[in-house]
Amino acid sequence: MKILFVEDDPMNRRVVRDMLSVVGLDMAEAGSAELGLRMIDENDFDLVLMDLRMPGMDGLTAIRKVRERTDAKAQLPIIVVTADTAANLREQCAALGADDFLQKPVAMNALFESVGKVMAAKGSEMALL
Repeated sequence: MKILFVEDDPMNRRVVRDMLSVVGLDMAEAGSAELGLRMIDENDFDLVLMDLRMPGMDGLTAIRKVRERTDAKAQLPIIVVTADTAANLREQCAALGADDFLQKPVAMNALFESVGKVMAAKGSEMALL
């Protein structure tokens, strides 16, 4: 399984990378939404973890751009990972096409549950544990 984490904070990327490595998963990293979109263009990922608040383009715009694609990558599963606590943010993300929503700090069991749920909904039999 190929996972991309789009997150500007290197420590947050490291924490999630370490969690995923526990179950033998590798994670590609993008430190900005712009880089993340380029990496999606150039690679075949199974899942994207997307931060919302980043310098330059924010995660909401990046999600919108993925969903506006005219190829199969428009359906790429996206899980929002954010520390933002704004009212109705979860609903806003869902309306843009995010598949799930995780609040930071991310607990390992919540990450695994979300990835498993999203992949099952997309028809993958991927089991993390």
